[in-house]
Amino acid sequence: NPVYLLDEIDKMSTDFRGDPASALLEVLDPEQNNTFRDHYLEVPFDLSEIMFITTANNEDEIPYSLRDRMEIINIPGYTEYEKLQIVQLFLLPKQLNNHGFKKSDIEISEKAMKKIIKEYTHEAGVRGLEKEIASICRKVALSLVYSKNNKRVRITLKNLENYLGIPKYKIDKIEKEDSIGLATGLAWTEIGGEVLSVETIVMPGKGKLTLTGQLGDVMQESGKAALTYARSRAVKFKIDNKFYENCDIHVHIPDGAIPKDGPSAG
Repeated sequence: NPVYLLDEIDKMSTDFRGDPASALLEVLDPEQNNTFRDHYLEVPFDLSEIMFITTANNEDEIPYSLRDRMEIINIPGYTEYEKLQIVQLFLLPKQLNNHGFKKSDIEISEKAMKKIIKEYTHEAGVRGLEKEIASICRKVALSLVYSKNNKRVRITLKNLENYLGIPKYKIDKIEKEDSIGLATGLAWTEIGGEVLSVETIVMPGKGKLTLTGQLGDVMQESGKAALTYARSRAVKFKIDNKFYENCDIHVHIPDGAIPKDGPSAG
């Protein structure tokens, strides 16, 4: 009874060569996979005794009909503390060994490591984090070659940017002061929950509502529902009940490269 692992099933694509999701519908269905027929070999196979395990980063990217045939087990991403332990116990020693260093040659302070986790990576796992550690090792090796100095190198908050450049991600915080056109929202991303700023601007137009920032269907509906609510309560809020007719409203969620969704973001 073999076990088959199908990795990152959410990355499947459909093109002129066929639709793998359609083929998997029969493969993963226990009611019909005992007579599965391969269309290339034209030979029937009994797949009923095979255990199929699939992995995915984003459940929503899996076709619903295929997802309906699976038992889904959600595994949460690593916390900051867990990533810190993984780096100190596994990733850093591994990269030191890969680059020809001894354990005592490079030290990364705990505060610097936390900054790398929060401001240089943005992921549920540790793949990007390991790349940043490898980048530090390479740049330390290069600096030692030029300086011909074999002293122990210590990476701290003060010199971290010398090795990794400016931070790639900004830590979103709730604004302490109210600002016109700016509100605080919550959203779900592939790496977990996020606090984000919702930016809005009103300009002369014809009542068009524009929503940008790679928003999911739920967030787009929330934006439209918010406008409907404002229109229905115009008298209560003491605003012109035809305010939307002569203006366009643009709502933007920063970090446009990251898909976001969730009812709280509205």
